Amino acid sequence: MLGDTLLDSSEKRDPVLKSVHWLVSLAVGIGGFLLGYFGLNLIETPELKVLITQSLILGVIFFFYALILCYVWSDTRHFKFATWPWMIIVFLFNLVGFIAYLCYSAAKTDDWKRATLPIAYILEVVIIGVLIIVPLMQTDALPKAQLLTFLAAPPPPPPPPPPPAKAPQVVVHRVSMADLMKAPTVIPKTIAKVKPEPVVQSAGVVGGVSGGMPGGSVGGVLGGIIGGVSAGPPPPPPPKPKTPQRIRVGGQVEAAKLIYKPTPQYPPLAKMARIQGTVRLEAVIAKDGTIQDLKVLSGHPLLVKAALDAVKQWRYQPTLLNGQPVEVVTEIDVNFTLAG
Repeated sequence: MLGDTLLDSSEKRDPVLKSVHWLVSLAVGIGGFLLGYFGLNLIETPELKVLITQSLILGVIFFFYALILCYVWSDTRHFKFATWPWMIIVFLFNLVGFIAYLCYSAAKTDDWKRATLPIAYILEVVIIGVLIIVPLMQTDALPKAQLLTFLAAPPPPPPPPPPPAKAPQVVVHRVSMADLMKAPTVIPKTIAKVKPEPVVQSAGVVGGVSGGMPGGSVGGVLGGIIGGVSAGPPPPPPPKPKTPQRIRVGGQVEAAKLIYKPTPQYPPLAKMARIQGTVRLEAVIAKDGTIQDLKVLSGHPLLVKAALDAVKQWRYQPTLLNGQPVEVVTEIDVNFTLAG
């Protein structure tokens, strides 16, 4: 079919595009690729994949542009049309000028296949090219910061705790009855005399009261004589139990205290990809019932953002311990399930 239109348009079915035309177009396409690769690299320094993709697109455009010009040059000379005016028109208006030439040549030769089929091919190529190129040029619209946050590697685990210090080994020598009953092998030359230690009695204080307790003080209390026992200061009161500032409970205990729980919005991208699952979060419920220090423990990256946005708005009843509000560390599970 293509041979009946662009390649073999003459009555003798000689191809309009010769080998030299294809070589010239190929050389122009390679030149366009090199121009895009080195020219774009001088203006800015994008990533290598992006640079190669842009250069390939530019080289393909140059190749087809040169092929169109070669076709117009050869076809106009074959049918003895005005060559240079049509070359200038096609050069300036590109596809529009080429379609105009095809309609003109079809009207002159009374062969409308020369115009209808190539125009259909051109429209198909343009539509497919737009569908491929436009998404490649719109990469800046993607949420790069969000994707990088989701795809960031988790922090390394903390180092293991040092091993506990070994307790000093105490060597215990057990003395048996046989050791006690064993006769000494060496007779001692002298026997040490054991003198009993004198008992030291506590004396009173100079200027104290007769009959007072030993170890008293000058100007002591008379009750020490009457009662026979010196009255000391009263014992201090027992310390009050200190209420902890933060406790840790499970998610089932805290679920009953929820007073405001907005439902998370299902991310459209995750819904299109049919992604579902559970996002587990660790949160600190403040003394006033608000969510603080929200952390991600597990979950699919496309579902984490929606879970965080919803849980930040949750509100709990304040947790009381010994009548005092305390902070609560808990884990929260957010389930994402697709219906049907």
